[in-house]
Amino acid sequence: MTTDPAIGLRNVATGCVGLVATRFGRQLDWSLNSLGELDAVCAELLSEGSLDGQRFDLWWKLIGAYTGEVLVRAYGGEWTTHEETPGAYVVMVSGATAFPFGIAERVLSGEPFKSLASFGRVFPAIVERAERRD
Repeated sequence: MTTDPAIGLRNVATGCVGLVATRFGRQLDWSLNSLGELDAVCAELLSEGSLDGQRFDLWWKLIGAYTGEVLVRAYGGEWTTHEETPGAYVVMVSGATAFPFGIAERVLSGEPFKSLASFGRVFPAIVERAERRD
C-alpha cells in the first residue's frame, strides 16, 4: 500500500479505465476528449436508474479520480488535499483548484447541464483567471 495519495488516485483512475472498457466497451485514453466518453458512460449509468449507496460511491470514486488525472496530465497539475476540507482531494494548476470529485458527484446525481468534458475544457480559463489574481 502506498502513502502517496497521487499514486493511489492514479491507481483508482486506472481502475476506471479498465471497468469502463469491460462494462461499456469504451476506451479512455487520458485525453480531455476522453471525458466526453466518460460523460456517455455516466448517461448510460443514469439511464439504468439513479445510483445510490455503494454503486454511487464506486462510480463517484472512479470517475472523480479519472477526471482529476486527466487534468493533471493535460494541464501539468498535481493532486493535493484541499486546505478547507481535510481529506478531500483536488487538482492544483498554477494556483487554480479543480474539484474533480465534486463534478463527478454532480454528473452522477443527474444534475442538468453538468458535464465532465465541459469541466475539462473550461479549466484553462479558470487557471488564467487565477494567474491574473496573483
